[in-house]
Amino acid sequence: MRTHQDWRAAAAEVVLPTRPFIGGKHVEIGAATFENRNPATGALLGEVADAGAEGVDAAVRAARASFDSGVWSRAGVALRRERMLRFADLLAEHAAELAVLDSLDMGKRVVDAHELDLPFSVGLFRYYAEAIDKINDEVAPTPPGTLGLVRRVPLGVVGAVVPWNYPVDMLAWKVAPAMAAGNSVVLKPAEQSPSSALRIAELAAEAGIPDGVLNVVPGLGETTGRALGLHPDVDVLAFTGSTEVGAYFLQYAGQSNLKQVWLECGGKSPHLVFADAEDLAATAKQTAFGIWFNQGAVCSAHSRVLVQREVHEELVALVAAEAAAYAPGDPLDPAAGMGAIVSAEQTDRIMAYVDGARAAGARLVTGGERVTRDGSDCYVQPTVFDGVDPESALAREEVFGPVLAITPFDTEDQAVALANDTAYGLAASVATGSLSRAHRLAERIHAGTVTVNGVDAFSAWTPFGGFKGSGFGRDLSLHALDKYVGLKTVWINH
Repeated sequence: MRTHQDWRAAAAEVVLPTRPFIGGKHVEIGAATFENRNPATGALLGEVADAGAEGVDAAVRAARASFDSGVWSRAGVALRRERMLRFADLLAEHAAELAVLDSLDMGKRVVDAHELDLPFSVGLFRYYAEAIDKINDEVAPTPPGTLGLVRRVPLGVVGAVVPWNYPVDMLAWKVAPAMAAGNSVVLKPAEQSPSSALRIAELAAEAGIPDGVLNVVPGLGETTGRALGLHPDVDVLAFTGSTEVGAYFLQYAGQSNLKQVWLECGGKSPHLVFADAEDLAATAKQTAFGIWFNQGAVCSAHSRVLVQREVHEELVALVAAEAAAYAPGDPLDPAAGMGAIVSAEQTDRIMAYVDGARAAGARLVTGGERVTRDGSDCYVQPTVFDGVDPESALAREEVFGPVLAITPFDTEDQAVALANDTAYGLAASVATGSLSRAHRLAERIHAGTVTVNGVDAFSAWTPFGGFKGSGFGRDLSLHALDKYVGLKTVWINH
Protein backbone atom coordinates (compact mmCIF):
# COMPACT_ATOMS: atom_id res chain seq x y z
CA MET A 1 0.00 0.00 0.00
CA ARG A 2 1.35 3.43 -0.97
CA THR A 3 2.27 5.76 1.88
CA HIS A 4 1.92 9.51 2.17
CA GLN A 5 5.53 9.89 1.04
CA ASP A 6 4.93 7.60 -1.94
CA TRP A 7 2.03 9.75 -3.13
CA ARG A 8 3.95 12.99 -2.54
CA ALA A 9 6.80 11.61 -4.64
CA ALA A 10 4.38 10.61 -7.39
CA ALA A 11 2.84 14.08 -7.33
CA ALA A 12 6.25 15.68 -7.70
CA GLU A 13 6.95 13.68 -10.87
CA VAL A 14 3.62 13.93 -12.64
CA VAL A 15 3.27 16.09 -15.74
CA LEU A 16 0.03 18.04 -16.09
CA PRO A 17 -1.05 18.55 -19.72
CA THR A 18 -2.44 21.99 -20.59
CA ARG A 19 -3.32 22.03 -24.31
CA PRO A 20 -6.47 20.80 -26.10
CA PHE A 21 -6.31 17.32 -27.61
CA ILE A 22 -7.86 17.41 -31.07
CA GLY A 23 -7.60 14.98 -33.95
CA GLY A 24 -5.17 12.68 -32.17
CA LYS A 25 -2.71 15.25 -30.79
CA HIS A 26 -2.27 18.24 -28.54
CA VAL A 27 -2.70 21.49 -30.43
CA GLU A 28 -1.92 25.15 -29.92
CA ILE A 29 -5.19 26.95 -30.41
CA GLY A 30 -6.67 30.07 -28.84
CA ALA A 31 -4.73 32.74 -26.96
CA ALA A 32 -6.70 32.70 -23.69
CA THR A 33 -5.64 30.65 -20.69
CA PHE A 34 -6.84 30.08 -17.14
CA GLU A 35 -5.01 29.14 -13.97
CA ASN A 36 -5.11 25.60 -12.63
CA ARG A 37 -4.34 25.72 -8.91
CA ASN A 38 -4.01 22.96 -6.35
CA PRO A 39 -6.74 23.75 -3.78
CA ALA A 40 -4.86 21.83 -1.09
CA THR A 41 -1.92 24.26 -1.19
CA GLY A 42 -2.88 27.13 -3.46
CA ALA A 43 0.11 26.33 -5.68
CA LEU A 44 -0.16 27.10 -9.39
CA LEU A 45 -0.17 23.86 -11.33
CA GLY A 46 -0.18 25.47 -14.76
CA GLU A 47 -1.79 27.79 -17.25
CA VAL A 48 -4.36 25.79 -19.20
CA ALA A 49 -5.64 26.75 -22.63
CA ASP A 50 -9.22 27.96 -22.80
CA ALA A 51 -10.16 26.31 -26.10
CA GLY A 52 -13.11 28.64 -26.66
CA ALA A 53 -15.20 28.72 -29.81
CA GLU A 54 -12.17 28.27 -32.06
CA GLY A 55 -11.02 25.14 -30.24
CA VAL A 56 -14.51 23.71 -30.03
CA ASP A 57 -15.05 24.20 -33.74
CA ALA A 58 -11.75 22.47 -34.55
CA ALA A 59 -12.63 19.57 -32.24
CA VAL A 60 -16.13 19.19 -33.68
CA ARG A 61 -14.72 19.22 -37.22
CA ALA A 62 -12.22 16.51 -36.24
CA ALA A 63 -14.98 14.46 -34.63
CA ARG A 64 -17.26 14.86 -37.65
CA ALA A 65 -14.50 13.86 -40.05
CA SER A 66 -13.72 10.72 -38.06
CA PHE A 67 -17.40 9.84 -37.84
CA ASP A 68 -18.16 10.40 -41.51
CA SER A 69 -15.07 8.45 -42.59
CA GLY A 70 -16.43 5.36 -40.85
CA VAL A 71 -13.04 4.64 -39.30
CA TRP A 72 -14.86 4.08 -35.99
CA SER A 73 -18.59 4.37 -36.66
CA ARG A 74 -18.51 1.63 -39.33
CA ALA A 75 -15.45 -0.24 -38.14
CA GLY A 76 -17.43 -3.18 -36.82
CA VAL A 77 -18.09 -4.32 -33.30
CA ALA A 78 -15.05 -6.61 -33.07
CA LEU A 79 -12.59 -3.79 -33.69
CA ARG A 80 -14.34 -1.35 -31.37
CA ARG A 81 -14.45 -3.99 -28.66
CA GLU A 82 -10.75 -4.79 -29.01
CA ARG A 83 -9.64 -1.15 -28.97
CA MET A 84 -11.83 -0.22 -26.02
CA LEU A 85 -10.53 -3.15 -24.01
CA ARG A 86 -6.98 -2.02 -24.78
CA PHE A 87 -7.97 1.49 -23.71
CA ALA A 88 -9.30 0.12 -20.41
CA ASP A 89 -6.05 -1.77 -19.85
CA LEU A 90 -4.05 1.43 -20.32
CA LEU A 91 -6.29 3.28 -17.87
CA ALA A 92 -5.61 0.52 -15.34
CA GLU A 93 -1.86 0.68 -15.99
CA HIS A 94 -1.86 4.46 -15.44
CA ALA A 95 -4.31 4.46 -12.53
CA ALA A 96 -1.87 5.93 -10.00
CA GLU A 97 -0.88 8.75 -12.35
CA LEU A 98 -4.51 9.61 -13.12
CA ALA A 99 -5.42 9.49 -9.43
CA VAL A 100 -2.64 11.99 -8.64
CA LEU A 101 -3.84 14.31 -11.42
CA ASP A 102 -7.37 14.36 -10.01
CA SER A 103 -6.13 14.86 -6.45
CA LEU A 104 -3.90 17.77 -7.44
CA ASP A 105 -6.58 19.39 -9.57
CA MET A 106 -9.60 19.22 -7.30
CA GLY A 107 -8.43 18.19 -3.86
CA LYS A 108 -9.96 14.74 -3.46
CA ARG A 109 -8.18 12.07 -1.45
CA VAL A 110 -5.79 10.33 -3.79
CA VAL A 111 -6.61 6.95 -2.28
CA ASP A 112 -10.29 7.42 -3.15
CA ALA A 113 -9.39 8.29 -6.73
CA HIS A 114 -7.00 5.34 -6.96
CA GLU A 115 -8.97 2.66 -5.13
CA LEU A 116 -12.53 3.61 -6.09
CA ASP A 117 -12.78 6.00 -9.04
CA LEU A 118 -10.22 4.41 -11.33
CA PRO A 119 -11.30 0.77 -10.88
CA PHE A 120 -14.93 1.75 -11.50
CA SER A 121 -14.00 3.73 -14.61
CA VAL A 122 -11.83 0.94 -15.99
CA GLY A 123 -14.67 -1.48 -15.34
CA LEU A 124 -17.10 0.76 -17.22
CA PHE A 125 -14.95 0.82 -20.35
CA ARG A 126 -14.69 -2.96 -20.18
CA TYR A 127 -18.41 -3.32 -19.57
CA TYR A 128 -19.40 -1.27 -22.62
CA ALA A 129 -16.69 -2.87 -24.74
CA GLU A 130 -18.13 -6.29 -23.95
CA ALA A 131 -21.70 -5.03 -24.52
CA ILE A 132 -21.01 -3.86 -28.08
CA ASP A 133 -21.56 -7.23 -29.75
CA LYS A 134 -24.54 -8.15 -27.59
CA ILE A 135 -26.92 -5.34 -28.56
CA ASN A 136 -29.04 -6.53 -31.46
CA ASP A 137 -31.20 -4.83 -34.03
CA GLU A 138 -34.83 -5.92 -34.50
CA VAL A 139 -37.07 -7.38 -37.17
CA ALA A 140 -40.57 -5.90 -37.01
CA PRO A 141 -43.75 -7.96 -37.68
CA THR A 142 -44.56 -6.34 -41.04
CA PRO A 143 -47.06 -7.66 -43.65
CA PRO A 144 -46.19 -10.53 -46.02
CA GLY A 145 -43.88 -9.48 -48.82
CA THR A 146 -42.09 -6.91 -46.68
CA LEU A 147 -39.19 -6.84 -44.30
CA GLY A 148 -39.06 -4.21 -41.56
CA LEU A 149 -35.70 -3.73 -39.85
CA VAL A 150 -35.25 -1.55 -36.79
CA ARG A 151 -31.60 -0.57 -36.55
CA ARG A 152 -29.71 1.15 -33.77
CA VAL A 153 -27.30 3.59 -35.35
CA PRO A 154 -24.76 5.99 -33.83
CA LEU A 155 -25.91 9.59 -33.86
CA GLY A 156 -22.65 11.27 -34.85
CA VAL A 157 -20.81 13.87 -32.77
CA VAL A 158 -21.41 13.71 -29.02
CA GLY A 159 -20.54 16.72 -26.87
CA ALA A 160 -19.90 15.73 -23.25
CA VAL A 161 -19.55 18.20 -20.40
CA VAL A 162 -18.48 16.76 -17.05
CA PRO A 163 -17.99 18.19 -13.53
CA TRP A 164 -14.97 18.48 -11.26
CA ASN A 165 -16.02 16.19 -8.42
CA TYR A 166 -15.27 12.90 -10.23
CA PRO A 167 -13.15 13.86 -13.25
CA VAL A 168 -12.23 10.33 -14.41
CA ASP A 169 -15.47 8.64 -13.38
CA MET A 170 -17.75 11.17 -15.07
CA LEU A 171 -15.64 10.97 -18.23
CA ALA A 172 -16.12 7.21 -18.27
CA TRP A 173 -19.87 7.49 -17.63
CA LYS A 174 -20.25 9.57 -20.82
CA VAL A 175 -17.41 8.55 -23.12
CA ALA A 176 -17.55 4.76 -22.73
CA PRO A 177 -21.16 4.24 -23.92
CA ALA A 178 -20.92 7.01 -26.53
CA MET A 179 -17.81 5.47 -28.08
CA ALA A 180 -19.14 1.93 -27.77
CA ALA A 181 -22.15 2.94 -29.84
CA GLY A 182 -19.84 4.21 -32.61
CA ASN A 183 -19.96 7.96 -32.02
CA SER A 184 -17.11 10.46 -31.95
CA VAL A 185 -16.80 12.60 -28.83
CA VAL A 186 -15.80 16.14 -27.92
CA LEU A 187 -15.34 16.27 -24.15
CA LYS A 188 -15.16 19.42 -22.06
CA PRO A 189 -13.79 18.74 -18.57
CA ALA A 190 -14.51 21.17 -15.75
CA GLU A 191 -12.06 24.06 -15.68
CA GLN A 192 -11.14 23.05 -12.12
CA SER A 193 -10.03 19.55 -13.21
CA PRO A 194 -8.76 19.39 -16.80
CA SER A 195 -5.64 17.29 -16.37
CA SER A 196 -6.85 13.69 -16.23
CA ALA A 197 -9.13 14.10 -19.25
CA LEU A 198 -6.27 15.45 -21.35
CA ARG A 199 -4.04 12.57 -20.26
CA ILE A 200 -6.78 10.02 -20.95
CA ALA A 201 -7.10 11.35 -24.50
CA GLU A 202 -3.40 10.55 -24.98
CA LEU A 203 -4.01 7.02 -23.72
CA ALA A 204 -6.92 6.63 -26.13
CA ALA A 205 -4.60 7.39 -29.02
CA GLU A 206 -2.05 4.93 -27.63
CA ALA A 207 -4.79 2.29 -27.46
CA GLY A 208 -5.49 2.69 -31.18
CA ILE A 209 -8.67 4.72 -30.91
CA PRO A 210 -8.66 6.54 -34.28
CA ASP A 211 -7.77 10.20 -34.47
CA GLY A 212 -10.77 12.46 -33.92
CA VAL A 213 -12.86 9.89 -32.04
CA LEU A 214 -11.99 11.35 -28.62
CA ASN A 215 -11.19 15.06 -28.45
CA VAL A 216 -10.76 17.07 -25.24
CA VAL A 217 -11.28 20.83 -25.07
CA PRO A 218 -10.47 22.43 -21.69
CA GLY A 219 -11.96 25.81 -20.97
CA LEU A 220 -14.37 27.94 -19.00
CA GLY A 221 -18.08 27.31 -19.02
CA GLU A 222 -19.02 30.68 -20.46
CA THR A 223 -16.57 30.27 -23.35
CA THR A 224 -15.81 26.66 -24.22
CA GLY A 225 -18.90 25.12 -22.63
CA ARG A 226 -21.22 27.60 -24.27
CA ALA A 227 -19.55 27.14 -27.65
CA LEU A 228 -20.01 23.37 -27.43
CA GLY A 229 -23.67 23.74 -26.47
CA LEU A 230 -24.35 26.12 -29.36
CA HIS A 231 -22.34 24.32 -32.02
CA PRO A 232 -24.62 23.41 -34.94
CA ASP A 233 -22.73 20.23 -35.81
CA VAL A 234 -23.00 18.56 -32.40
CA ASP A 235 -25.74 15.92 -32.50
CA VAL A 236 -25.99 15.06 -28.79
CA LEU A 237 -24.98 16.93 -25.64
CA ALA A 238 -24.56 14.89 -22.45
CA PHE A 239 -24.06 16.90 -19.28
CA THR A 240 -23.43 16.26 -15.59
CA GLY A 241 -23.39 19.28 -13.30
CA SER A 242 -25.64 21.80 -11.62
CA THR A 243 -29.29 22.22 -12.50
CA GLU A 244 -28.66 25.88 -13.27
CA VAL A 245 -26.04 25.09 -15.90
CA GLY A 246 -28.08 22.20 -17.27
CA ALA A 247 -30.84 24.68 -18.10
CA TYR A 248 -28.36 26.68 -20.18
CA PHE A 249 -27.67 23.65 -22.36
CA LEU A 250 -31.36 23.24 -23.06
CA GLN A 251 -31.41 26.88 -24.16
CA TYR A 252 -28.32 26.39 -26.32
CA ALA A 253 -29.98 23.46 -28.08
CA GLY A 254 -33.03 25.57 -28.83
CA GLN A 255 -30.88 28.42 -30.09
CA SER A 256 -28.86 26.20 -32.41
CA ASN A 257 -29.80 22.90 -34.05
CA LEU A 258 -32.20 21.23 -31.56
CA LYS A 259 -29.48 18.78 -30.62
CA GLN A 260 -30.52 16.10 -28.16
CA VAL A 261 -29.62 17.09 -24.60
CA TRP A 262 -29.30 14.64 -21.71
CA LEU A 263 -28.93 16.07 -18.22
CA GLU A 264 -27.77 14.59 -14.92
CA CYS A 265 -28.05 17.55 -12.58
CA GLY A 266 -28.18 18.44 -8.92
CA GLY A 267 -29.73 16.73 -5.95
CA LYS A 268 -30.78 17.17 -2.35
CA SER A 269 -31.14 13.52 -1.47
CA PRO A 270 -33.07 12.55 1.68
CA HIS A 271 -32.06 9.74 4.03
CA LEU A 272 -35.13 8.52 5.94
CA VAL A 273 -34.24 6.81 9.23
CA PHE A 274 -37.04 4.98 11.03
CA ALA A 275 -37.14 3.82 14.62
CA ASP A 276 -37.24 0.20 13.42
CA ALA A 277 -33.83 0.46 11.72
CA GLU A 278 -32.07 -2.73 12.74
CA ASP A 279 -28.63 -1.25 13.50
CA LEU A 280 -28.62 2.46 14.29
CA ALA A 281 -24.83 2.58 14.66
CA ALA A 282 -24.41 1.13 11.16
CA THR A 283 -26.99 3.61 9.89
CA ALA A 284 -24.97 6.46 11.40
CA LYS A 285 -21.84 5.25 9.61
CA GLN A 286 -23.78 5.13 6.34
CA THR A 287 -25.11 8.61 7.03
CA ALA A 288 -21.61 9.97 7.59
CA PHE A 289 -20.35 8.39 4.39
CA GLY A 290 -23.36 9.67 2.48
CA ILE A 291 -22.54 13.31 3.26
CA TRP A 292 -18.80 13.50 4.00
CA PHE A 293 -17.28 11.22 1.39
CA ASN A 294 -15.51 13.22 -1.33
CA GLN A 295 -15.90 16.36 0.81
CA GLY A 296 -19.65 16.18 0.20
CA ALA A 297 -19.10 16.95 -3.49
CA VAL A 298 -21.48 14.28 -4.75
CA CYS A 299 -24.59 15.11 -6.77
CA SER A 300 -26.51 12.38 -4.95
CA ALA A 301 -25.03 13.15 -1.51
CA HIS A 302 -27.57 12.28 1.18
CA SER A 303 -27.43 15.75 2.65
CA ARG A 304 -30.87 15.67 4.33
CA VAL A 305 -31.46 13.21 7.15
CA LEU A 306 -35.08 12.79 8.16
CA VAL A 307 -35.13 10.78 11.38
CA GLN A 308 -38.08 9.42 13.38
CA ARG A 309 -38.38 11.24 16.67
CA GLU A 310 -38.03 8.11 18.82
CA VAL A 311 -34.41 7.65 17.70
CA HIS A 312 -33.63 11.24 16.77
CA GLU A 313 -31.32 12.19 19.62
CA GLU A 314 -29.47 8.86 19.52
CA LEU A 315 -28.82 9.09 15.78
CA VAL A 316 -27.62 12.70 16.02
CA ALA A 317 -25.09 11.69 18.68
CA LEU A 318 -23.93 8.68 16.68
CA VAL A 319 -23.45 10.69 13.49
CA ALA A 320 -21.58 13.42 15.35
CA ALA A 321 -19.23 10.78 16.73
CA GLU A 322 -18.33 9.74 13.17
CA ALA A 323 -17.05 13.22 12.32
CA ALA A 324 -13.57 12.58 13.72
CA ALA A 325 -12.95 9.96 11.03
CA TYR A 326 -13.55 12.60 8.34
CA ALA A 327 -11.23 15.32 9.61
CA PRO A 328 -9.80 17.15 6.57
CA GLY A 329 -6.14 16.78 5.73
CA ASP A 330 -3.60 16.56 2.93
CA PRO A 331 -5.36 14.82 0.01
CA LEU A 332 -2.12 12.91 -0.68
CA ASP A 333 -2.16 11.46 2.85
CA PRO A 334 -4.08 8.16 3.08
CA ALA A 335 -4.81 8.98 6.74
CA ALA A 336 -6.77 12.13 5.89
CA GLY A 337 -10.51 11.82 6.45
CA MET A 338 -11.40 14.29 3.71
CA GLY A 339 -9.42 16.28 1.21
CA ALA A 340 -9.67 19.91 0.18
CA ILE A 341 -12.64 21.76 -1.26
CA VAL A 342 -12.07 22.35 -4.97
CA SER A 343 -11.62 26.13 -4.80
CA ALA A 344 -11.81 29.17 -2.56
CA GLU A 345 -15.04 30.16 -4.31
CA GLN A 346 -16.69 26.84 -3.52
CA THR A 347 -15.44 27.01 0.05
CA ASP A 348 -16.95 30.49 0.40
CA ARG A 349 -20.24 29.13 -0.93
CA ILE A 350 -20.28 26.27 1.58
CA MET A 351 -19.50 28.58 4.49
CA ALA A 352 -22.30 30.91 3.41
CA TYR A 353 -24.73 28.01 3.92
CA VAL A 354 -23.18 27.29 7.32
CA ASP A 355 -23.60 30.91 8.36
CA GLY A 356 -27.13 30.96 6.98
CA ALA A 357 -28.09 27.84 8.95
CA ARG A 358 -26.78 29.40 12.16
CA ALA A 359 -28.76 32.57 11.47
CA ALA A 360 -31.90 30.54 10.73
CA GLY A 361 -31.74 28.94 14.18
CA ALA A 362 -30.53 25.44 13.35
CA ARG A 363 -28.44 23.84 16.10
CA LEU A 364 -24.79 23.29 15.18
CA VAL A 365 -23.90 19.84 16.52
CA THR A 366 -20.34 19.57 15.23
CA GLY A 367 -17.98 21.23 12.78
CA GLY A 368 -18.99 24.40 11.01
CA GLU A 369 -15.50 25.86 10.71
CA ARG A 370 -13.20 26.62 7.82
CA VAL A 371 -9.72 25.13 8.23
CA THR A 372 -6.38 26.49 7.01
CA ARG A 373 -3.45 24.18 6.34
CA ASP A 374 -0.45 24.16 3.99
CA GLY A 375 -1.17 27.74 3.01
CA SER A 376 -4.73 27.03 1.84
CA ASP A 377 -8.05 27.69 3.55
CA CYS A 378 -9.99 25.41 1.20
CA TYR A 379 -10.91 22.96 3.94
CA VAL A 380 -14.18 22.60 5.84
CA GLN A 381 -14.83 20.48 8.90
CA PRO A 382 -17.45 17.74 8.67
CA THR A 383 -20.55 19.59 9.83
CA VAL A 384 -23.92 18.59 11.30
CA PHE A 385 -26.90 20.86 11.90
CA ASP A 386 -29.92 19.54 13.80
CA GLY A 387 -33.45 20.89 13.96
CA VAL A 388 -33.18 22.23 10.42
CA ASP A 389 -36.30 24.00 9.18
CA PRO A 390 -37.53 22.14 6.05
CA GLU A 391 -38.14 25.52 4.40
CA SER A 392 -34.62 26.82 5.02
CA ALA A 393 -31.90 27.12 2.39
CA LEU A 394 -29.85 24.36 4.00
CA ALA A 395 -32.76 21.94 3.65
CA ARG A 396 -33.73 22.92 0.11
CA GLU A 397 -30.60 23.95 -1.81
CA GLU A 398 -27.66 21.89 -2.99
CA VAL A 399 -24.61 22.83 -0.90
CA PHE A 400 -22.13 20.45 -2.57
CA GLY A 401 -20.06 20.33 0.57
CA PRO A 402 -19.71 18.40 3.86
CA VAL A 403 -22.75 19.90 5.61
CA LEU A 404 -25.56 17.68 6.90
CA ALA A 405 -29.09 18.88 7.72
CA ILE A 406 -31.09 16.78 10.20
CA THR A 407 -34.85 17.15 10.69
CA PRO A 408 -37.03 14.95 12.91
CA PHE A 409 -40.41 13.50 11.86
CA ASP A 410 -43.18 11.58 13.57
CA THR A 411 -45.08 9.53 10.98
CA GLU A 412 -44.30 7.71 7.76
CA ASP A 413 -46.59 9.99 5.78
CA GLN A 414 -44.81 13.03 7.17
CA ALA A 415 -41.43 11.55 6.24
CA VAL A 416 -42.54 10.90 2.66
CA ALA A 417 -43.97 14.40 2.35
CA LEU A 418 -40.68 15.91 3.56
CA ALA A 419 -38.63 13.66 1.28
CA ASN A 420 -40.64 14.63 -1.81
CA ASP A 421 -40.87 18.33 -0.96
CA THR A 422 -37.86 19.26 -3.07
CA ALA A 423 -37.04 20.57 -6.52
CA TYR A 424 -34.80 17.54 -7.04
CA GLY A 425 -35.34 13.83 -7.55
CA LEU A 426 -31.98 12.15 -7.95
CA ALA A 427 -31.63 9.71 -5.06
CA ALA A 428 -32.99 8.76 -1.64
CA SER A 429 -32.39 6.15 1.01
CA VAL A 430 -34.44 4.45 3.69
CA ALA A 431 -33.23 2.78 6.90
CA THR A 432 -35.83 0.34 8.20
CA GLY A 433 -36.17 -3.20 9.45
CA SER A 434 -39.59 -3.57 7.82
CA LEU A 435 -39.64 -5.17 4.39
CA SER A 436 -43.16 -3.93 3.73
CA ARG A 437 -42.17 -0.36 4.60
CA ALA A 438 -39.12 -0.65 2.35
CA HIS A 439 -41.30 -1.62 -0.62
CA ARG A 440 -43.93 0.96 0.25
CA LEU A 441 -41.48 3.85 0.47
CA ALA A 442 -39.53 2.79 -2.60
CA GLU A 443 -42.78 3.31 -4.52
CA ARG A 444 -43.75 6.57 -2.84
CA ILE A 445 -40.45 8.45 -2.89
CA HIS A 446 -39.92 10.32 -6.16
CA ALA A 447 -36.25 9.68 -6.94
CA GLY A 448 -34.27 7.93 -9.64
CA THR A 449 -32.62 5.59 -7.11
CA VAL A 450 -33.98 4.54 -3.72
CA THR A 451 -31.49 2.61 -1.59
CA VAL A 452 -32.78 0.58 1.35
CA ASN A 453 -30.48 0.09 4.35
CA GLY A 454 -27.57 1.79 2.64
CA VAL A 455 -26.84 5.05 0.86
CA ASP A 456 -26.18 5.99 -2.75
CA ALA A 457 -26.06 2.51 -4.23
CA PHE A 458 -25.16 2.26 -7.91
CA SER A 459 -23.36 -0.09 -10.28
CA ALA A 460 -22.40 -0.51 -13.91
CA TRP A 461 -25.50 -2.70 -14.35
CA THR A 462 -28.15 -0.34 -12.98
CA PRO A 463 -29.29 2.98 -14.50
CA PHE A 464 -28.47 6.22 -12.69
CA GLY A 465 -30.29 9.51 -13.12
CA GLY A 466 -33.14 11.53 -11.71
CA PHE A 467 -36.48 13.25 -12.02
CA LYS A 468 -37.62 16.87 -11.73
CA GLY A 469 -34.73 19.33 -11.39
CA SER A 470 -32.23 16.48 -11.31
CA GLY A 471 -32.57 16.04 -15.05
CA PHE A 472 -33.49 13.21 -17.40
CA GLY A 473 -31.82 10.37 -19.23
CA ARG A 474 -29.78 7.67 -17.56
CA ASP A 475 -26.09 6.95 -17.16
CA LEU A 476 -24.70 3.47 -16.46
CA SER A 477 -26.19 0.13 -17.50
CA LEU A 478 -27.24 -0.79 -21.03
CA HIS A 479 -29.86 1.95 -20.82
CA ALA A 480 -27.11 4.57 -21.17
CA LEU A 481 -26.59 3.42 -24.76
CA ASP A 482 -30.08 4.70 -25.59
CA LYS A 483 -28.78 8.28 -25.37
CA TYR A 484 -26.19 7.73 -28.05
CA VAL A 485 -28.07 5.79 -30.72
CA GLY A 486 -31.01 6.54 -32.96
CA LEU A 487 -33.63 4.08 -34.21
CA LYS A 488 -33.64 3.79 -38.00
CA THR A 489 -36.38 1.86 -39.79
CA VAL A 490 -35.41 0.08 -43.00
CA TRP A 491 -38.49 -1.12 -44.92
CA ILE A 492 -37.96 -3.50 -47.80
CA ASN A 493 -40.71 -4.59 -50.20
CA HIS A 494 -39.91 -7.83 -51.99
